[in-house]
Amino acid sequence: MNLIEELRWRGMLHDFMPGTEEQLASGMTTGYIGFDPTASSLHIGNLATIMLLVHLQRAGHKPIALVGGATGMIGDPSGKSAERNLLDEATLQANQAGIRKQLEKFLDFNCGENAAEIVNNYDWFKEFSFLGFLREVGKHLTVNYMMAKDSVKKRISADEEGNRAEGLSFTEFSYQLIQGYDFYHLYKNKNVRLQMGASDQWGNITTGTELIRRMDDGKAFALVGKLVTKADGTKFGKSEGGNVWLDPAYTSPYKFYQFWLNLSDEEAEKLIKVYTLLPQDEIERLTEEHKQAPHLRVLQKALAKDVTIRVHSEEDYKSAVDASEILFGKGDLETLKGLKEDVLLSVFEGVPQIEVSRNNYEGAATVSDLLSDVTGGHIFESKGEAKRMIKNGGVSINRQKIQGTEEPVNYELLQEKYLVVQKGKKNYFLVSVN
Repeated sequence: MNLIEELRWRGMLHDFMPGTEEQLASGMTTGYIGFDPTASSLHIGNLATIMLLVHLQRAGHKPIALVGGATGMIGDPSGKSAERNLLDEATLQANQAGIRKQLEKFLDFNCGENAAEIVNNYDWFKEFSFLGFLREVGKHLTVNYMMAKDSVKKRISADEEGNRAEGLSFTEFSYQLIQGYDFYHLYKNKNVRLQMGASDQWGNITTGTELIRRMDDGKAFALVGKLVTKADGTKFGKSEGGNVWLDPAYTSPYKFYQFWLNLSDEEAEKLIKVYTLLPQDEIERLTEEHKQAPHLRVLQKALAKDVTIRVHSEEDYKSAVDASEILFGKGDLETLKGLKEDVLLSVFEGVPQIEVSRNNYEGAATVSDLLSDVTGGHIFESKGEAKRMIKNGGVSINRQKIQGTEEPVNYELLQEKYLVVQKGKKNYFLVSVN
């Protein structure tokens, strides 16, 4: 399959300009996508766009990732209902460095002629004066042309109920012109003939092709992928806690893995095509296997494994799987001991956490004392209640069943400070000894 066919089969293709397929078929084409450094990490919504560049390179073409050091100072109005806060230069530079590091995980920067490149539009805008930009670029597009873009119309027109529009500053209004000039600059200096992006970028991208036509009598092309949405039509990439980030400092590998594992069947069947590079025959096999036994979550597991390994590592994936098993009663003491502290805390984030002083812990005479008085009655309100449940075999510490009510407190602390207490089948407590 060529690039267009591949994207179409994967459900990633939204639209492209006439002549794009012919351009791609004519030989190696250089294409780019821009990323705004509004945070120091990209999220899984951005990852869908990165996959367009990955497929471009796999099809033999040359990908360029543009980190918008200049445009990031303004803010793209596309898909936004209000103007964003503008970031200072130091924050933008830190964000750019984080994004560059992540992009290097997905694109091959050392494969010869079609090796990927990263560029920063601040490099060509930093010396461009305001008057110079108006003279050389601004005169080529009319206000009428710019006002006709959906990203502008949505911000200046009242909604269907007649509610007043949010409005649009001149700063954001100029964004499409600046992004359009990026395309022109790369067209002239990097032989770029194609810009790609999500479907909400169509207006900005075609502004670039129009600038190239008017400023250089040149021909360039646009291709946009589908916006990835949830089954209910809302924007994909957010969990209850906000964005699902690619940086483990913001979204732990365990939470990242869990996000994919918890997708609905419908979402998993669609997104395994978007977020993995698994071939068509394997995806079709997994889909059929999943339909035979949906409760086994074959698609979710395959998707979660593939993406977690590529975004994080094989080790992080294995750790996430081990951690996931714990709450389902399949892990043992060795599994718990193998978890890093951040993973352990992620697994038990939603369970009651009890702090105990080291003196009180070491002073506990028996396990019954520990699980009642020493832990402040949070696990068992009384020593008698603790003893009854221990006798019935319903209590374990660090996945090991408590054998007797007078058992001494000499348990191995996880990470030298934690105990995982299980009461019954589903009630967990994390005791922190400080």
